[in-house]
Amino acid sequence: MTGTLYGVGLGPGDPELMTVKAARLIGAADVIAYHAARHGRSIARSIAAHHMRDGQVEELLQYPLTTETTDHPGGYQGALDDFYADCAARLAAHLDAGRDVVVLCEGDPLFYGSYMHMHKRLAHRYPAEVVPGVTSIAGASAVLGRPLVERDETLTVLPGTLPADVLAEKLRGADSAAVLKLGRTFEKVRDALAEAGRLDEAWYVERATTDAQRVAPLKDVEPGQAPYFSLALIPSPAQLTFVPETAERTGPGEVAVVGLGPAGRPWLTPEAQEVLAGATDLVGYGPYVDRVAPNPRQNRHRTDNRVEAERARHALDLAVAGARVAVVSSGDPGVFAMAAAVLEAAADPRYADVPVRVVPGLTAAQAVASRAGAPLGHDYCVLSLSDQLKPWEVVAGRISAAARADLVLAIYNPASKTRTWQVAAARDLLLEHRDPATPVVVGRDVGGAQESVAVTTLGDLDPATIDMRCLLIIGSSTTRVVERAGRATVYTPRRYPA
Repeated sequence: MTGTLYGVGLGPGDPELMTVKAARLIGAADVIAYHAARHGRSIARSIAAHHMRDGQVEELLQYPLTTETTDHPGGYQGALDDFYADCAARLAAHLDAGRDVVVLCEGDPLFYGSYMHMHKRLAHRYPAEVVPGVTSIAGASAVLGRPLVERDETLTVLPGTLPADVLAEKLRGADSAAVLKLGRTFEKVRDALAEAGRLDEAWYVERATTDAQRVAPLKDVEPGQAPYFSLALIPSPAQLTFVPETAERTGPGEVAVVGLGPAGRPWLTPEAQEVLAGATDLVGYGPYVDRVAPNPRQNRHRTDNRVEAERARHALDLAVAGARVAVVSSGDPGVFAMAAAVLEAAADPRYADVPVRVVPGLTAAQAVASRAGAPLGHDYCVLSLSDQLKPWEVVAGRISAAARADLVLAIYNPASKTRTWQVAAARDLLLEHRDPATPVVVGRDVGGAQESVAVTTLGDLDPATIDMRCLLIIGSSTTRVVERAGRATVYTPRRYPA
């Protein structure tokens, strides 16, 4: 069994920018290898030191030269090639013995990284894995606080070792650019930026993310001050389009009356989710407000169910003060819910400048119908049995009219603790025009934890089983019930007999 070679990126310098995986592998490795100049001090090791442990073998890969001349027969490159070959042989001896080797690398191992010279010589012979790291460019952009690229822009990355005329040509046409390996190339890079007309845009970033970091306009940096671990950065033109600070909003906000659907997030439309997410204030009947996930930056105004007008005015007053208010309703806000109440209150001239919009929701009638099949497949009417906001005589007249017209009826608010007789009265009115065998769907808490859907007939409908959580669908003369997969399925054909 041979060991595994790991090229581990350490990021730009801040040890906290190292990945969790990098830290884990450093702590587990048998051998830790790192490069250093002839002074022997390794920045890579100092970044990783906190995760190293006693007993690990350390391999210092010390460069024989940096920029000085050499008498090596192969010149500068020949000296480096021999050095890399020797390092690869030292690491191969560990791998052959079954020891896992982590090679530390500042930034990202395969982005101008020292590790790649080991990778090219060993990765085809031994198991090898590269752990990416935050690049120096990403670190510099972060400490500068300016974007690199956005939308269709491109980023050009250049080594400062390129000839001056090549640098100037490439910088002239770049959207954003980073020039690495400054150090001794600083003056050449600065001259190339000036020739390309980009010097005023360029920033100098030294030792990004470390305690010794330095950020300055590049034109203000004195030659000879730039170390190897510095770069020149031309950020995205987007740096010139930062949105200026705006004065605190003093005009009116808005009121959105939002339908939550019959129950739960799956019944909520994407539009409603977006409006709720952007609201500063939620207003509504307590149980409906409770259905919206808490958000600590939002104010929640829970009210009783019998104060619709007061609730509407409260929402509008909040909007006058600049709030973005979501008034929440179960189902659809325009069906026996808050939309009409808000619009009625908004007719007051003092609310003339407050925008009011209605965000639709899935209705209870649609939800119950979907569970039963398609009982609303043809013409139907929707009415409420509550006589709190209209006389019973009006309710009774509309029931009779719908029955005579052979419409399917979706009946809301059939009963409550104080209204117990309306269901029986409505059934009797319907039986004056409908066959007792007419199908009836009783849906309770559809979408909720106590959901139940039952199919019965008009003649067998038991008013004692109906409460405020129910919705009734009374079929027409054409509504049919069929057995499918062991359950009753109700539908009303789209064609009406001649």
